Amino acid sequence: MSVLDLARPEIRAMQPYSSARMEASGGEVLLNANESAWAPVGDDGLGCNRYPEPQPAALVEALATLYGVRREQLLVGRGSDEAIDLLVRAFCRAGRDAVLIQPPTFGMYAVCARVQDAGIVEVPLAADATLDVDAVLAALTPAVKLVFVCTPNNPTGQPVPRTELERLVQALAGRALLVVDEAYVEFADEGSVADLIDRYDNLAVLRTLSKAWALAGVRIGSLLASAGVIALLRRIMAPYPLPLPSVDAALLALSGWGQANAREHLAVVRAERTRMCEALRWLRNVREVLPSQANFLAVRFDDAAGAYQRLLAAGIVVRDVRRYLNLGDALRITIGTPAENERVLAVLQETSP
Repeated sequence: MSVLDLARPEIRAMQPYSSARMEASGGEVLLNANESAWAPVGDDGLGCNRYPEPQPAALVEALATLYGVRREQLLVGRGSDEAIDLLVRAFCRAGRDAVLIQPPTFGMYAVCARVQDAGIVEVPLAADATLDVDAVLAALTPAVKLVFVCTPNNPTGQPVPRTELERLVQALAGRALLVVDEAYVEFADEGSVADLIDRYDNLAVLRTLSKAWALAGVRIGSLLASAGVIALLRRIMAPYPLPLPSVDAALLALSGWGQANAREHLAVVRAERTRMCEALRWLRNVREVLPSQANFLAVRFDDAAGAYQRLLAAGIVVRDVRRYLNLGDALRITIGTPAENERVLAVLQETSP
């Protein structure tokens, strides 16, 4: 059974929109897309008066090389959020199909499901914030078409071992597509599972340039999956998802200099994460610092609301995650520069009872 058999039949059968840029390339006088013949002020040769490539060849090549997949196994779009939305729309029939998530986790999986009127099956993380594969499989129903797993998980920071992910994808064969969200994998000790895509056609991997690559404002994310899944999603993707300035910024970040810069900052974040974890654990107002392999720490406080307000009064904004399941006493603190981290510790130390 192909994983495409799980997708909506009407999506598999539909005739996708064919843009002017897709239908014709080359030429010197471009009069096929109703674009302006004049570049805008300040364009500096970028060509923003023309529609961009639907999947820019240079960027696709750079990302495929970075992630160790073939070009046809990669779809680039507007952050991971777009890929999540496309997956739900392609695989879940409104009012009939469902996704499975493990709260507390990234909220966009549920949001995209609700927009599509798809069901949501929840299998909470274990008490130690780890994924229970057996519980996930026990909760699986024929309606579930997508199983989302975030590793390292947001907002807890815990990774899922590769062995558990492979056990899960094997058990889901012919039943559901496993979507592994690796937004924070660059900060983790264990690497990506993208190399398993050739072995399992029901595996998809989400990657982003927003975190480790410092391009949150550029909005570039990738879906890595079998060529069939990529081709399916291109049927329903917007014809021109990537603005030229974003593509330009991404290519610079992925250059030799850009990669060296990213590696330098990754090393700082990992070192600061260890330092912050140890320092926070000594504060009397802190109940627990959850183990994390992301670029943040989930911290349990005796008085999380008070800690949040004191940090805010000092000009420091952290994420209040008390509304998340089993995190009613927690704040999520992103690892900043060493100086920014010192400010956080100073405020919490001064106010620790």
